[in-house]
Amino acid sequence: MAVLYEGYTLCGLVPGQNLSTSGIQGIEQERDGDHVIVTHSTRSVILYKVSDQKPLGSWTVKQGQALTCSAVFNSQTKEFVSVSDNKVIRIWKEGDILLDKAFKATVSADVWKVHSPQRGEPVVLFQRGAVRLLDPLLSAPQQPIEEVLTEEETIRWSTSLVAETQTFVIFTTELKGDHFLYLQRLNPNSLQRYRLEGEDPSLSPLSFSASYRDKHICILYIYPNGHVYQSLISLRGPGSNEGTQALPLPRSLVLSLPVSADLLEAASAMVLDDAHVAVVGAPHPSAGAGKDFLCIWNTNFHTLQAGKELAGNIYGQLWSYSSKLFIPHGKFLSVIPFACPKSSLASALGKLRQPKTEELKLPASVPSWNNMLHGDAARPTKAIETRKTRTTRKTRSAPSLTVDQVLEVVKTAPQEKVQREVEGLLSRHDIQDLQPLFGQLALSLVSRSLADPAFYSPSMLAQLVHTQCLCHSVCPDLVPLALERKDYFLCQLCLQFFPDIPEAVTCSCLKAFISLPDLDAEKLSLEPDSLSFVETLISKEHGQVSLQNGFRPPSFEDDLSDANDDQQTTVQQKTTKSPSQNTCPVGSHKAALLNEVLQTAYNDTFLLPHLKDLSSQHVVLFLKYLQFLYLRYSQDDFPQTHSFRSPSLNQIMDWVCMLLDAHFTVLVMTPEAKELLMNLLNFVRAQVRLFSELGKIEGSLKELNKMKVKKDMGQYSIEVIELF
Repeated sequence: MAVLYEGYTLCGLVPGQNLSTSGIQGIEQERDGDHVIVTHSTRSVILYKVSDQKPLGSWTVKQGQALTCSAVFNSQTKEFVSVSDNKVIRIWKEGDILLDKAFKATVSADVWKVHSPQRGEPVVLFQRGAVRLLDPLLSAPQQPIEEVLTEEETIRWSTSLVAETQTFVIFTTELKGDHFLYLQRLNPNSLQRYRLEGEDPSLSPLSFSASYRDKHICILYIYPNGHVYQSLISLRGPGSNEGTQALPLPRSLVLSLPVSADLLEAASAMVLDDAHVAVVGAPHPSAGAGKDFLCIWNTNFHTLQAGKELAGNIYGQLWSYSSKLFIPHGKFLSVIPFACPKSSLASALGKLRQPKTEELKLPASVPSWNNMLHGDAARPTKAIETRKTRTTRKTRSAPSLTVDQVLEVVKTAPQEKVQREVEGLLSRHDIQDLQPLFGQLALSLVSRSLADPAFYSPSMLAQLVHTQCLCHSVCPDLVPLALERKDYFLCQLCLQFFPDIPEAVTCSCLKAFISLPDLDAEKLSLEPDSLSFVETLISKEHGQVSLQNGFRPPSFEDDLSDANDDQQTTVQQKTTKSPSQNTCPVGSHKAALLNEVLQTAYNDTFLLPHLKDLSSQHVVLFLKYLQFLYLRYSQDDFPQTHSFRSPSLNQIMDWVCMLLDAHFTVLVMTPEAKELLMNLLNFVRAQVRLFSELGKIEGSLKELNKMKVKKDMGQYSIEVIELF
């Protein structure tokens, strides 16, 4: 069954003045599924790494210019391509800073869009229907461009794809209420024109999407009345029919979405696989007349399998890359991961047959020439049967429960029997689709633990988390249950393995960890790697204080140049006489738990409101620990190759800044926080100074790289290099 997981925000939006447009021209995949190019409004292009939710590069055209085509990525040359002012093709690389200094070429006709299909060469679609490959076009930019469309015919949508090593450009047009579809083949060139079957004369398709499967190009389109149609175009179809009447394009009704008396205004439908379609902007069948939903429908059984409410206005835009949906809504661009397991009627009715254990075929423990020559027809003789084989045979002879039976056992059986049956089920190798199974087991165990205070099995839950087949979206009550039972080891595992923990849950873990007494924390059994890292930090805390990263604790003259002499002297004395800065303010086990919070993914927009719930005492303690981490990371004698479960320096500084943003007013009024704030101020200034110097070095190295080196230097030479 299809699943929509917990989404997250990639970036903010600047909607149009009438709130009918999102301000996004297009989203294109870059080097892989974790990198996308977002063309904002008409002036800027931003490259994002999706998993980090942070931009890697940004390019903007000058005032008075406008991007009239969303940017795409040329995977062959590793370059970005876009069009400004309809006729100026711009090409640049990720390292280019100014877009205006990149390559530009002016063509002789207005461009509709540039497409860059995967495993294909970029193609340029002109507004009058002509298609050119990018490289031949750039070799002669002013070449004449023919007009394919008739007068008053306008392009409404376009895309491109590669099927069977051939590139196709697909676009739809509108002419006096009629809609046409063009299929342009490249190498060799041929053009086919189709007429879409009419709906109501006043209704026009809201969106199109195209995909390739089973030697057919599938076109999916949705109308305002909620009808979703599919048209198939065979790759073995007729050749060019230029100059002839448009061919009729048959269609089939895929879905008839429930629509109220009001027609859909902004909706989009997209094929996810052979049996699933994603629809945004259509009402949920059981949620009234609201249109702020994303739904996944099964087209084989016409059933709604997953739905998620979206806050804010829906703009009818939808993109999908690497099992992630990109949806602008309200003032945000959200990324929502999804999964669409293979569907069948048996699985839909819960009647999918489970293979029996005795039907499994285990390999012989000792190789036999008879088996190699005759395969399965020859059974291993009793003489070569090992003890392991005999044990396996005895185990197979014992009856084993099915998945449904184990789930029933979890609901009512004693804890010892539940643990025995669950461990037996997890040890079997005949189970298919492990991720849904583990999700069902976790939900059942958590539900019973919440209903029955006497029932709780931390070892089973930890074993399920260790499989890495769970996430917070699948079992959202798991972490709150662990916090309620004070099972901090399970909390630590969830923070490690769950990529989608909400910011509110992260702050709940932080409150629990920071409130935990050190004596109680030392009794916990935690993950060894995280503990060894903290013990390394604490064992070196009394070592030689030799700092790097541009930070010098004995004197602050450079950092406090804007303060008077008395203030500088006071701060210097306090800093020199304060040995607590280099001492860990919490125990090793408590520090290991706090490190897990530092490494959890978050969005600062959603995290800051929850951080404000921390008390001032907890904030001061947490800031002191972050100060300790910064000092230890900055020492020369501290190894720079940290363990896998250790926070980075950037994560430490980010949390320092967020805590100061959330509690600055309270901290200023807290006397014991005064010295701490002054020290943290210098930490931040040290980092700013460090990155400033690194920027200067980077600029100098770039200038050196641009210098032409003379090949013949002679036997002896003196060169003077001036760095500006």
